[in-house]
Amino acid sequence: MLTDRVGRRLGECGRIVTTPDSLCGPWSESRGTPSAKGDMVLDYMISGSMAEWSSTAAEHALRTPRAIVLAAGEGTRLRPLTLDRPKPMVPIDGKPLLEYTLKWLRGYGIQDVAINLHYRPEVIPHYFGDGSALGLCITYSHEDVILGTAGAVRKMAGFLNEGPLVVVYGDVLTDLDLGALLDFHLQTIARDPSAGVTMSLYHVSNPTEVGLVGLDDHGRVTCFVEKPKPEEVFTDLANTGVLIIEPNVVAHIPPNVFYDFGLHLFPQLLQSGVAMYGWVIPDETYLLDIGTLEKYAQAQREWPQRCSKCSALPFF
Repeated sequence: MLTDRVGRRLGECGRIVTTPDSLCGPWSESRGTPSAKGDMVLDYMISGSMAEWSSTAAEHALRTPRAIVLAAGEGTRLRPLTLDRPKPMVPIDGKPLLEYTLKWLRGYGIQDVAINLHYRPEVIPHYFGDGSALGLCITYSHEDVILGTAGAVRKMAGFLNEGPLVVVYGDVLTDLDLGALLDFHLQTIARDPSAGVTMSLYHVSNPTEVGLVGLDDHGRVTCFVEKPKPEEVFTDLANTGVLIIEPNVVAHIPPNVFYDFGLHLFPQLLQSGVAMYGWVIPDETYLLDIGTLEKYAQAQREWPQRCSKCSALPFF
């Protein structure tokens, strides 16, 4: 996982500072300190190691993933639950859906999270504040006029660093292996520098109600159709609502207008030659789009049992 690789990298840099006695010169028993020659060698090695560590740490900080949770929707199909709260704040087993999402992100090492607000915008900041109680730093982006999934990301362009951006739809309840998804994305970028988006995908039974994704033999996205007609269905693979995008992709999103990932951005990227790839989640992954009262009731039945089985994971 990404966090494991980062941990090993920092550990290796730290170990470089430990210098064998043979490189530090003979010990001076009279002074109880290394010889002058040894001091010079040790100072050189420590300064060189610190410079290398600083360079690696700075590079890592720039590439550290950040996340945006899309939470601006009104959730009209979940009324009356959403009359006094935005959709991601509906309670699941006594806690807001958004709390599970934020703990899940933190469990995979993500600390900087942005959340867009529109409907009942005061509720989320009042509950989570700056995020420090969850070990997070939360940035809020208020939308006077709703901007759509991609438009919301464009408005928060200043939040991005040089690393990949995890985008999570706020009505998704999941225990998806985010570390595996990030690993796949980074491996894809290394293999294909033109890659800009990695979508996590799952098999659906209702293909006319979701965005369908076609893949070639290498996992590259060949087509994307948002909520197709029955005669347009060509696969059962759909976007889960968890995706990774590279910062340069944001430049393809026009500012200050409504812009949707499925309706606008993905077709545009395909047309302009920006590579997108799909990662099919394992069958045992729990993922539920809580968009209706029926799905909400399903989550209330299933999620407590799922949590009890996965209580060892860091985000439960």
